[in-house]
Amino acid sequence: MGTLNRKQRQEQLGKTLAENPFLTDEELAELFNVSVQTIRLDRLTLGIPELRLRTEEVARASIEKVKSIGTREIVGELVDLELGDYGISIMETTSDMVFEKTKIVRSHYLFAQADSLALAIIDADIAVTGLVNVKYKRPVTAGERLVAKAEVIRRRGEDKFVVLVTTKSGQEQVFRAKFVVFVLREGTDGISAQLKD
Repeated sequence: MGTLNRKQRQEQLGKTLAENPFLTDEELAELFNVSVQTIRLDRLTLGIPELRLRTEEVARASIEKVKSIGTREIVGELVDLELGDYGISIMETTSDMVFEKTKIVRSHYLFAQADSLALAIIDADIAVTGLVNVKYKRPVTAGERLVAKAEVIRRRGEDKFVVLVTTKSGQEQVFRAKFVVFVLREGTDGISAQLKD
């Protein structure tokens, strides 16, 4: 970010956290090329709470909105949600998620986080994944904090949505998927008929 004076840094810090409230103090320190303690002092000066409190505030309001799946079925922690529009979840990767030999997080964890988030943002009682285009950008290891963002990018009629999910570790994208999600209506003759184009 270059060399900023304290006032400039605090102003930029406020803007940065407004855009991405889920950055850790360590990530912010690296981004601004200052110590973690400096970031903490800047946050206190600006009245910005620590990450855990920022996350809890946003998560409480979001989790109650989910309609299409059970809230315990969301992989990761849902921290922001606007039904029919976007959502954000965070997943802390752990050593029990990795392959024993390579120590790389198994891909199904990244997919499950994205899939459950794509379903959670749909404003319907029943939604299912119909088609997915997935790209794993780089391997993820235990200890990385993954922030997935889902956004409805297209709507086809009342029952078909295209949802883009991107997952980042810090500032680096590690996963991307485009989901076609179908809304199922009660009283219909079955899932297969609704999933046809």
